[in-house]
Amino acid sequence: MLTCGDCGRTYPDDADAPWRCECGHALDYADQPLPDSDDPPAHLDRDRGLWAFEPFLDTERTVTLGEGWTPVVDAPAWGAQFKLESIFPTGSFKDRGAALTVSRAVELGVDRLVEDSSGNAGLAIATYAARAGIDAAIYVPADVKAGKLRAIERTGADVVRVEGSRGDVTDACVEAVERDEGWYASHAWNPAFFRGTATVALELAAQRDWQVPDAFVTPLGHGTLLLGAYRGFQALRDAGWTDGMPKLLGVQATGAAPIVDALDGTGSEEPSNTAADGIQIREPAREDQILEAIRETDGDAVAVGPDATEREHDRLARAGFHVESTSATATAALAAFRERGTVSPDDDVVVALTGTGLKG
Repeated sequence: MLTCGDCGRTYPDDADAPWRCECGHALDYADQPLPDSDDPPAHLDRDRGLWAFEPFLDTERTVTLGEGWTPVVDAPAWGAQFKLESIFPTGSFKDRGAALTVSRAVELGVDRLVEDSSGNAGLAIATYAARAGIDAAIYVPADVKAGKLRAIERTGADVVRVEGSRGDVTDACVEAVERDEGWYASHAWNPAFFRGTATVALELAAQRDWQVPDAFVTPLGHGTLLLGAYRGFQALRDAGWTDGMPKLLGVQATGAAPIVDALDGTGSEEPSNTAADGIQIREPAREDQILEAIRETDGDAVAVGPDATEREHDRLARAGFHVESTSATATAALAAFRERGTVSPDDDVVVALTGTGLKG
């Protein structure tokens, strides 16, 4: 069953379900499955990837490329640990959501997917669709990075380049969905995608002997990873496997920072940070849910400009972390969070490095 958290409408969870509620709000699964035991297992089968956490999932392990269990490494120069979400089959955390979404599509008998993306989510959906033998159409900005474009094209997916803003890309994709040209495998709207990204929290807790960090930092566009982490940490706490929730700290790009504006009540006067192409989202599909996740965890959000992003991108590379520039916003924001007092000097902090720098 799918439900709307705004108006309360419910819909059957089938191939004919709408991609959003009649009221315009995003839909979610009505229930979060939980394990029977109050204690975490002594052993998890990592060979099952995300499905090592099957009690928290409700989708069969149908489409997989061995995703999951990305490393957690110490980063003393930043006073944090890094979760290397760039180490995935397609080079970004979006594989978490794609594995669950495409597996769910197979269960529902879907034969064509459509998705809109600045690159990473589109490549993830196209790749997992290819693995499943399902057709896909990926809508991307006309100026999408060449490396991402070539990678999507090589999967055999239909690529539709759209002139205009990132919002124009979404509008064109939604029009195709409304014309019944495919099932909307959206990383922003599809609840299966968030069930997949929730595994970042499950995995991180397991890797840290079921201890959650004080704070979890991630780039923030549509909130795909931040919201997934929120739901995953909630599920762990509800299951009794952990006893806390980290502060969720989102990092946006100047010029495209609606969550920061909503929290602070002010707009940034810094130049637009187009270097952070992965988070150029001015109207997040789940803005209310993102704000709730941040507020409920005593979290925060800041916007990072282009100069800081470029400096941090270079700094990460010199330390051995080859990530895309969007990832650099997350580490660049640490100083701001510490200056604000959101992160204390002795806090245990994990930063998600969300995408590889090898697609450029």
